[in-house]
Amino acid sequence: FYKLMAYFTPHSLKIKLWAFFIASCVALSAKTAAPNFVLVYIDDLGWADTSVEMIEGRENTRSDFYQTPHLQGMADRGMVFSDAYAPAPVCTPSRNAMLHGMTPARMLNSTLNTDRSSKEYRGKITIPQALKLANPEYVAAHFGKWHIPAMKPSDAGYDFTEKEKGTGNGEGDYLDDMRTHLPGDDPKRLFSLTQMTKDFISEQANAEQPFFVQLSHYSVHIWHDSLKETREKYRALPRPLKAVDSDYLPDDEIPDFKHNWLLNYAAMIEDTDRSFGDLLDHIEALGIDDNTYVIFTSDNGGGLRGNAPLQGAKGDLTEGGIRIPLVVCGPGVPKGQYCSVPTAGWDWLPTFYQLAGGTAPLPEELDGVSIADTFTQGDAATVERPGDALIFHFPWYNGEPESSIRRGDFKLLKNLDTQAVALYKLSEDLSEKHDLKSSYPEMAASLEQQMMEYLDSVGAEDVNQLRAGFLKNIEGEWLTKAEARADSNRAAAAAGNAQAQQQLAEAEKYIKWLKQEAIFTRERMAMSEGNN
Repeated sequence: FYKLMAYFTPHSLKIKLWAFFIASCVALSAKTAAPNFVLVYIDDLGWADTSVEMIEGRENTRSDFYQTPHLQGMADRGMVFSDAYAPAPVCTPSRNAMLHGMTPARMLNSTLNTDRSSKEYRGKITIPQALKLANPEYVAAHFGKWHIPAMKPSDAGYDFTEKEKGTGNGEGDYLDDMRTHLPGDDPKRLFSLTQMTKDFISEQANAEQPFFVQLSHYSVHIWHDSLKETREKYRALPRPLKAVDSDYLPDDEIPDFKHNWLLNYAAMIEDTDRSFGDLLDHIEALGIDDNTYVIFTSDNGGGLRGNAPLQGAKGDLTEGGIRIPLVVCGPGVPKGQYCSVPTAGWDWLPTFYQLAGGTAPLPEELDGVSIADTFTQGDAATVERPGDALIFHFPWYNGEPESSIRRGDFKLLKNLDTQAVALYKLSEDLSEKHDLKSSYPEMAASLEQQMMEYLDSVGAEDVNQLRAGFLKNIEGEWLTKAEARADSNRAAAAAGNAQAQQQLAEAEKYIKWLKQEAIFTRERMAMSEGNN
């Protein structure tokens, strides 16, 4: 190019053309160098619910029954994060916190209750907005379960989505408004959601446009469902220890969407992995795998019939409730490596921002920090986190309210009603069986103080305030409507109307549950007030 200019153009024009050529090359290089991000977010997948060892060399950190060969292939090509955490032990606060790079406590959305977070929105920036701040060329899409009542996907900066208003759990089981079950060839919308994601990726790749797509599967949340052919495969496999006799009943003797049927759950996990493998193959076929980060993880803990070797499961702050599978592959990520640096879902926003080339300061209110360096350096990376701790808050108003903090190897768990604390050293006690607070009293006191100071500083939700709202809903609305529904069916049921009898029975069962919840809530409010 330069030699041609030397022969056919004057000196001043040569300089201008040469500058234009260099600028064009730089611009093209910058555009193609911007990495893509594919975040595959599974619902309720337990830490050890795949065939990938979550801790290298420890057989009991993988399933001996569920098979996920495509995730294993990704782990062989990338990095497994052994100490990854969800922001919360249930879905909505986890998803909201990850989207905003802030803890559920700071977002005022620590449980399924979203009253305060909707009225007092504290978000400063979202993942799509951060990526577009780093590079306006980014296009963002979200497909699948949304379940963030405080905002719509478009408000969060997504350009494409499955439904403008967002989605909840129901869309994973029904074609319409809770009336028609999904067809048997697309359980939990696994394959149609994957196709939506593939189509979006193709469009952006063809346009040479950098993108972020979050595929939020409805699996493996209840109600469980799977392909019949996959269930039959697991029926023929050697029976695992966690199986019970009823798991091996014929399909027609087990109700639709039975959520504690082991063969169905196992098949659903493999069907999810099959759809994931299809997505990975598509990225590779497009030739963009060397510039695309793929992240596979879960919104909270799970574990059907136990979450061994972890203690607890979804709905509490034990390791089983918040430690989640996390596998990453992409540019610069070494093959077949493990990383034990603790990380939480609120770290994704600053991580993606750094990898996308963002340089402007992010809002100070963010709790997340970038873990981008771990993608290339693993445990050798230095991750600077304020207070060097992960802090979790789950003031569960109709269960056990807890707060927890992990700093280094130590984790403190506090019951917000009884004020009881327990201290565990996770590197030696992954199952949280041995309370060490009497052996390390200063460590326990230090962790508790740090945790409570943080929660106070962000004005975290108080469990009794949440209970007061829950009780108001029970006694002021839900119970009244349920009793009216029962009364409307009582006469017809007495006259022998079968449908009315069924509806009456359901209403009375619901009324009984509501009254029990009201009693429990009042008892716990009194306990909490007495101990604080």
